[in-house]
Amino acid sequence: MTEEVSLMNRTNELFQEQLTILNVGAPNFREDLKLQGQQVTQIKWQPPMDGDQELLELLDRYSFDDGVVEANRKAVDIVMSASPVLIGIEPAYKVVPGMTEDTILHSGPPITWDHMCGTMQGAVIGALLYEGRAADEGEARQLAASGRITFSPCHEHSAVGPMAGIISPSMPVHIVENRTTGNRAYCSVNEGLGKVLRFGAFSSSVLERLRWIEKEFAPVLNKAVEMAGGVDLKLITAQAVQMGDECHNRNKAATSLFFKEITPFMVQSGYPMPQVLRAIDFIRSNDHYFLNLSMPACKSALDAACGVERSTVVTAMARNGVEFGIKVSGLGKDRWFTAPANFVEGLLFPGYGPEDANPDLGDSAITETMGIGGFAMGASPAITQFVGGTVSDAINYTRSMYSITTAENNNYSLPPLDFKGTATGIDILKVLETGIIPVINTGIAHKVPGIGQIGAGIVHPPRECFVKALEAFGERYGDGNKGE
Repeated sequence: MTEEVSLMNRTNELFQEQLTILNVGAPNFREDLKLQGQQVTQIKWQPPMDGDQELLELLDRYSFDDGVVEANRKAVDIVMSASPVLIGIEPAYKVVPGMTEDTILHSGPPITWDHMCGTMQGAVIGALLYEGRAADEGEARQLAASGRITFSPCHEHSAVGPMAGIISPSMPVHIVENRTTGNRAYCSVNEGLGKVLRFGAFSSSVLERLRWIEKEFAPVLNKAVEMAGGVDLKLITAQAVQMGDECHNRNKAATSLFFKEITPFMVQSGYPMPQVLRAIDFIRSNDHYFLNLSMPACKSALDAACGVERSTVVTAMARNGVEFGIKVSGLGKDRWFTAPANFVEGLLFPGYGPEDANPDLGDSAITETMGIGGFAMGASPAITQFVGGTVSDAINYTRSMYSITTAENNNYSLPPLDFKGTATGIDILKVLETGIIPVINTGIAHKVPGIGQIGAGIVHPPRECFVKALEAFGERYGDGNKGE
C-alpha cells in the first residue's frame, strides 16, 4: 500500500513539473500543442524502407535469421584475420588474372566506352598512348570505340584502382598477398598529385612518368621488396591509424612508415645509385603513395570473404563516375548492385564550382568497405581540413558507422574513441533498417579529362544499391530460418 501511495505522489509531482513533449510523426500535432503553450520538440522519423511492406518483410525475415547472423560473423572473422603483405611489383600482364594485351581495367562496376565519364575516357586515352597502341588522341578514341579493346572492372580481376582506376597490360602493379588465405590483390603505382592519369590527364609529361615508373622505379622496388621478404601492410596500417591517418585520403604516416621500412633495401638493391635515389625520392615526395598499397591490402582481405553463403556483409563499394556499385558476400563474387553515382559534397579548390565536378569516382572506397577511410575519420582530425567539416563531425561519422556494421576490428584501434576498434563488416540489413548510409571521404575530379582534382569531401552510396541487394538476397535464399 505504501508503494502505491509513493507512486501516486511521484505521478502528481511529475505533472506539476514543466514537461518537454516529443512529437514523432505528423508535425501538425506539434503546432496544436504549441498553440496551447507547450514546449514541443519535433522528431524527424519515417518508417524503415519508406513503409514498403515487401521490403519490410524481407528485413524482418533476415535480421533475425540465425543462419545470416552466423554467416556474417564468419565473413567478418575472415576479413579481420587477413594478413596482407606486399610481395612484389610486376607488369600487370604477368600477374593480373585475365589480363591480355587488349584489356584495360577500370574502376567501379562494368561500363562501356561510350558511357564512360570524361575523366575515365581521358585515362583510357592515356593508357593506349602509353602502350603504343595509338599515335595521338584521335587514334586512341577510335581504337577505344572500335570494340577491339576489352574494358573490365578492376574488381573482377582481383585488382583496384583509384579514381579512373585504369590498369593497362604494361603498367607495374603492387602484388599484395593475404598470407592467411593465399589470395592476392593488385593495384597500380600512385603517380602523385597534379596532372596524372587517374584524373584523366594524358600529356607527354604524364606518359613520361608512367614509363619511368615502369622502366626505372618498379625494378628497384621489386628487388627491395624481395630482399625484405615482403612488407607487412596490416602492421603499417594499424600504426598509421594511431598516428592520425585514416589510410584513404590521409596517408602521411603510412607512407612514412613504408618509406622507413623499404628504403634500406632499395639502397642495397644493386641498381645504379642515381636510379635508386630517384626511386627513393619518388616515394619520399608523395604522401599519397601508401593509398595504392592500402587499397589492395583491403581488397585482399575482403575478397577472401566473398561467397560466404547467407552473409549480408558488403565486400566491395566502387564507382566509375557514372554508377555506384556494391557487392555482397552471400550473393556471389562478381554480382553488382548499382545505382547512379552521387556528387561529392565538400571543399572545392579556388576557381571551381559544383558545375565543374564529376560524380563520385574510383575504387578507393574499398578502404571504407574494410572499416578504415571515412569510417576511421574520428582518429584523423587533420582530414577535416581536406574534406571539410569539423573534428566533431569526423568523430560523429565514425561513431555512426557502428550502427551498420557487424564487428569492431581491434587490429585498427582509434585513440580518440578510447582505442575502440574500427567499425567493420557493413551489413545491408542494418543499413536499410537504420537508414544510415556508409560514409566515404574522397577526392573530387573535374568532369573534363586532364584538369585533375578540384576538391575533396564526403559522399554516400545510393540507398538503391542496398535495396537491390536485399531483393536479390530474398530471391536467392527464400524464407530464411528465423531464430527464436
